Amino acid sequence: MRGPGRLFRLDRTRLLCVLLFCNTFGLGAFGPLLPEIGRTQSLADWQLGMAAAAFGFARMASAMPTGLLVGRRLAATLMAAPAVLIAGLLLLVSAGPFPILLAGRFLLGVAHTLTMVGGLTAILLEDHGPSASLRLNTFEFSGMLGILGGLGVVGIMPSAWGWKVSLVLASAPALIPLFLAPAMGRAFPKAPGAQRSAVPAEENLTERRGARGVVALMFSAGIVFALSWSAVSAFVIPIRGTREFGLSRTGISWLLAMAQVIDLAVLIPVGRLADRVGRGLVLGAVCVALGLGTLGVGLGSFPWFALGCACFGLGLGGWMLPLGVIREHTPVSRLAWRTGLYRVGVDSAIFLGPLVAGVLEGGGQRVFLALIGGGAVLLGARFIWRPSP
Repeated sequence: MRGPGRLFRLDRTRLLCVLLFCNTFGLGAFGPLLPEIGRTQSLADWQLGMAAAAFGFARMASAMPTGLLVGRRLAATLMAAPAVLIAGLLLLVSAGPFPILLAGRFLLGVAHTLTMVGGLTAILLEDHGPSASLRLNTFEFSGMLGILGGLGVVGIMPSAWGWKVSLVLASAPALIPLFLAPAMGRAFPKAPGAQRSAVPAEENLTERRGARGVVALMFSAGIVFALSWSAVSAFVIPIRGTREFGLSRTGISWLLAMAQVIDLAVLIPVGRLADRVGRGLVLGAVCVALGLGTLGVGLGSFPWFALGCACFGLGLGGWMLPLGVIREHTPVSRLAWRTGLYRVGVDSAIFLGPLVAGVLEGGGQRVFLALIGGGAVLLGARFIWRPSP
């Protein structure tokens, strides 16, 4: 029988999952609409790359300020996310000059940072038992489900409706968290620093010898995941699929959705397996899958392109595992700060992925993707050979 404390933690986790689920519909809808945005707004490839990358740049720039804010005002951070998201969406669909479009994408990135850094910190503070990886992957599961929902909605909308109407309708679930603001205030009445007394004494970790090296390695893994995810899903699949393979908006949506479905299918099993056999070994396996998927999408013919999308989705099932290892080597007093710092590295990669892919052409773009994919495979082999604690 579960005690009231555990039930309260479960309710808070569900609330965070609802917030992330609703806020990621628009994120999923944007990718398939990117070629159409480029055509209707007469944007060059470098501008498309910047439009896709502005989201990651905002996440990079706002990660550390958000980490500081979370350490003092966790509930306010979570409550602000949907409001900022709606403001960014309105700017984006105003279809004004290119700088306005960039400003809209920037605000969407800030909103996602508020959701992720706030939600991850809240979950990590309570991850003291054997289900740590599972809870992180459940939170990620809700976000992937929202992205899949956005992809599905865009995929069934008539192309005659245009990208602006399609994006607004696909992003409509972002209105729901506005009504959850009072519940957020009640569920998270205190800042993380004020909750230290509720954390068992053994969880007040000190920096062990070698802990910084492990944390640095996890930062590297997170950056590789982010580079691959942003370059492949935000640019290469939509652009290469449309131009080289003649896919329509629906075809691009289905390929992206296939990767998301596979990601969703493996997230919970990956979390359970990591809790049982160790995060390092499982992280190595998913890194190898991610690298092979990136190589297939970036360099292969259409069959390898489609198979690469599947491997890409399998690899994304380990997206949260580096954070779990970081949690094991981080004192509670530094958790919000280190989570924000981790997001700076990850979001810098999310910014650079589509930007570099958009600026480079032909052989340069293929070399870039080969480096990402090869790096992921090598990193995965290292984790399999010597799993980190």
